[in-house]
Amino acid sequence: MPSIDNLAERLSSYLSKDQVNLVRRAFYYAEQAHDGQQRRSGEAYVTHPLAVANILADMHMDHQSLMAAMLHDVIEDTGIAKEALATQFGSTIAELVDGVSKLNQMSFETKAEAQAENFQKMAMAMARDIRVILVKLGDRLHNMRTLEVLSGEKRRRIAKETLEIYAPIANRLGMHSMFIEFEDLGFKAMFPMRSARIHSAVKRVRGNRKELVNKIEESLTHCLAREGMEGQVVGREKHLYSIYQKMRGKRRAFNEIMDVYGFRIVVDKIDTCYRVLGAVHNLYKPFPGRFKDYIAIPKANGYQSLHTTLFGLHGVPIEIQIRTREMEELAKHGIAAHWLYKSNEEEQPKGSHARARQWVKGILELQQRAGNSLEFIENVKIDLFPDEVYVFTPKGRIMELPKGSTAVDFAYAVHTDVGNSCIACRINRRLAPLSEPLQSGATVEIVTAPGARPNPAWLNFVVSGKARTHIRHSLKLQRRSESVALGERLLNKALSEQHSHLDQLPAKRLKLVIGEYKLGELDDLLEDIGLGNRMAYVVAGRLLSSSNAHSPTAETATPSSEAPLAIRGTEGLVLNYAKCCTPIPGDPIIGYLSAGKGMVVHLDSCKNISELRNNPDKCIPLSWAKDVVGEFNVELRVELEHQRGQIALLAATVNGADGNIEKVSMDERDGRISCVQLVVSVHDRAHLARVIKRLRALKGVIRITRVRA
Repeated sequence: MPSIDNLAERLSSYLSKDQVNLVRRAFYYAEQAHDGQQRRSGEAYVTHPLAVANILADMHMDHQSLMAAMLHDVIEDTGIAKEALATQFGSTIAELVDGVSKLNQMSFETKAEAQAENFQKMAMAMARDIRVILVKLGDRLHNMRTLEVLSGEKRRRIAKETLEIYAPIANRLGMHSMFIEFEDLGFKAMFPMRSARIHSAVKRVRGNRKELVNKIEESLTHCLAREGMEGQVVGREKHLYSIYQKMRGKRRAFNEIMDVYGFRIVVDKIDTCYRVLGAVHNLYKPFPGRFKDYIAIPKANGYQSLHTTLFGLHGVPIEIQIRTREMEELAKHGIAAHWLYKSNEEEQPKGSHARARQWVKGILELQQRAGNSLEFIENVKIDLFPDEVYVFTPKGRIMELPKGSTAVDFAYAVHTDVGNSCIACRINRRLAPLSEPLQSGATVEIVTAPGARPNPAWLNFVVSGKARTHIRHSLKLQRRSESVALGERLLNKALSEQHSHLDQLPAKRLKLVIGEYKLGELDDLLEDIGLGNRMAYVVAGRLLSSSNAHSPTAETATPSSEAPLAIRGTEGLVLNYAKCCTPIPGDPIIGYLSAGKGMVVHLDSCKNISELRNNPDKCIPLSWAKDVVGEFNVELRVELEHQRGQIALLAATVNGADGNIEKVSMDERDGRISCVQLVVSVHDRAHLARVIKRLRALKGVIRITRVRA
């Protein structure tokens, strides 16, 4: 059982005497605070903070982190206020402890929401001081080590959360040894039977392989000695969870995975790494295409190493990692390997510490834009699996992106404004679709246009959390502003029938009605009207009724059929044109209000809304404005005699009449007559008439009809 004296002895090897005494003081404070409390296992509660401090001591963390580890449950479990901690140990420690504490005073609808909110708070605290996450990881690691005392359901929930969030965070911060332990402990708790089976199989195989492993190790050591290079050769073991994932994900048999022999060569400096690489490539033949240089281009978590795969003795594959001692240390403990606590503000963080800060900054940006905590945590999960692709900007800057990223992800990674105004891209100087996944080494150039907007379809293929969050945010804002504009027009139309206008209404009355509907401001009310959630004439009746809130005129008011609402064609997301009857300017039209979606424009004669036509709650008379803009799709059915090159002829004719074919399909009636369906985009009815006139003039055209519901 570790004691404070043992810990103090370990700490004295790298901390000053005063700092060790401060850690002792924090321990005695925690011991007092947790007095009488026990863990599920029956031990005194203070053994947990002490164990967490021991985990951080293994990573040579600074004294403030160790003190925070001692006190991390004090605010949450003992009722001692943050202010009291600040008085005792200073504000830095109090902030760290508060960041690690859970959200226990808030109630949430679901466990998932509480979890997400909890993580959100931690992200905020991380942004202020990255050590928060290191203390949290130490806390989670000790909880995972002592998980067996909990019930099965709770155990699986904690293990799932660890595998989904905490293990990837440890990986992201480059803390490999903690990451592996998280994965193996999580795997054991989630699937105890599978874990035990794989463990016994690995043990069996290890005994059979001993001789071959020793031979390969010997040959590598001799090779280094012959070339006059110093280096330490060690065998690498695959951890259980990675074996399980490979078996499941890649559908590989256990023997296939275990057939690969892994070794690590640790040398003194970078120059030697490349020389060793040359030596082992001379000793055994390398696999083509299996060499990776993470020294020149480190991974997102700061990991550096040379990776190569060789054909070894008897043709067995050998995976070799070559790195320096510093890289080895960094691979084990990541950001904590060279803990640098900034004593003065001018000192800039370096290496993986700077990367970690950058990542946390990105997380904070996601958090500000996300609609709610669950959306935020989904985006973070996406960003936590850092299989990267490395692409270049036109000026030669390297960008790291998650695997499967597209040009849209790249545009948002460069800058949010570039993403929002992106319209096309060039990959390796050639135009390419925005949805094309990027490959490492590609040069990507983004084409932007002022006034361009994100497309909702992008959400189907973007990969990074940042792109997803910004697209959603931008669409929400766009939709809101368009809904508000449409809502205002609908309400003013309803008010004008009562000879009034929104600007003429007293502010007091407006405020009262907005309060009645339990909304915050006028824009919220207008948005509701624009989205079809509230009827404009009912709201107008309510606004015009006397101060008596339940005046009958408010509820019984019905819209008059006088001046219909004019459609300009620029309403955007809140106005949709029905696909069943494809209305175009000049057609008689009617609007159908669909809750949450805004207004759908149908032809006045459309069969799909024949039953709802006379329902004033749902349908509203519309007309086209004089200055209507945009292009509108219309479906034509052309019957013509079967002849060579007929599609080309139709396309040339439509193009000659300034129309554009969006879609074309064809079926044969019989051997002589073909029937062609064209979706043509036109400006209005007059333009459509010109297109049809041109088509009628073609030789062999029998009949042209416009397709309507």
